[in-house]
Amino acid sequence: MATISHWQADAPSVASSEALPSRCDVAVVGGGIAGVSVAYWLRQFDPSLDVAIIERATLAHGASGRNAGFLLQGTDADFARTVEERGPDIARRLWQFTQENRDGLIDALSEADISLTTSGSLTVAGDEAEDARLRRAAELLRADGVEVTYLSPDQANKRIGSSGLYGALHVAGGAMLHPVRTVRALVGHSGTRIVEHHAVRSIESTGDRVRLVTSGGTLEAGRIVLALNAYLPRLVPDLADRIRPVRAQMLATAPQPIILTQPVYSHEGYFYICQLPTGEVLLGGARHLHRDAEVGYDDTTTAPLQADLEAYLRRHFSGLAGAEVTRRWSGTMGFSSTGLPLFGEVSGVGKVWWVGGLTGHGMGYGFRMGRTVAAVVLGESDPFDSLFRVD
Repeated sequence: MATISHWQADAPSVASSEALPSRCDVAVVGGGIAGVSVAYWLRQFDPSLDVAIIERATLAHGASGRNAGFLLQGTDADFARTVEERGPDIARRLWQFTQENRDGLIDALSEADISLTTSGSLTVAGDEAEDARLRRAAELLRADGVEVTYLSPDQANKRIGSSGLYGALHVAGGAMLHPVRTVRALVGHSGTRIVEHHAVRSIESTGDRVRLVTSGGTLEAGRIVLALNAYLPRLVPDLADRIRPVRAQMLATAPQPIILTQPVYSHEGYFYICQLPTGEVLLGGARHLHRDAEVGYDDTTTAPLQADLEAYLRRHFSGLAGAEVTRRWSGTMGFSSTGLPLFGEVSGVGKVWWVGGLTGHGMGYGFRMGRTVAAVVLGESDPFDSLFRVD
């Protein structure tokens, strides 16, 4: 049976879908953070555009509604490792990109109810080697003018009521939000059409336009953006070497006394935990302990991985170890061949672009990525397109 995330249960789907139009200027396939951000920016650049979002289920049904709600800066790796692997210039540009993502999203939705918390974030080391990198990351980021603080192991464990963890990097710009409400708010601000429960079956060229064949009819558009993330290879098999599906699992507890006031990203991101103002604890990760099993599109949880999540609580957060687990869920993420989001054109069709591979950091990349892709689709330039364009 399909799972339902804490966020999806907290904000049930509302009847906002329209009938499938026969034509539009731009069709965006996919109602997650990347798709709705592309639609938002298309309308920002040209309010006259008729833009339609085509979604096979409901808005934020996939990974965008099943994550931890973290709004972090940087890549999935700590900044020191990003510098080592990609060089200082690209590391700085990636940090700037995710900072613009954070600031732009908060500014765009400043009047929306997205349960935004801007108390910073903590990246916590799981061993001494990671601790050393976080010390180095703090030095590098401070040199670039980023507001960060390194916490010793004692300070870090005291800050979050944990034990057995190492040092931590506090990033003042880190934030949390309600991902489902965020996706819906962006659609509301964009003024685009929403067509839910229409799965796209195929794409066909038709003169100077492109036809989408869906489970509920056909639509012709001047341009199309496929924002399907992990599901891109299902529609465009040639992208299987670029994007692969990876499952993540999470759990939520009943409300507990507040001990966590900031999102915590630990063990190189393989565990992530936060506590909502209402007391519920959300915990995800442990994928690295079950790599072979956590692939594909099955929307299910598994007992071995969920047991490892609970073991993490017992090991590091003894005060939460006895908390009742009220919900368990999974989500399929799109991991890219480069470890960064990617976008490009679909060969052989014309006027069709794709974007995906947000690699577990959709909320950290998606809004600004939408601006990059929208600019390219409209024939404009974007200062970051060379970082992510597949060619």
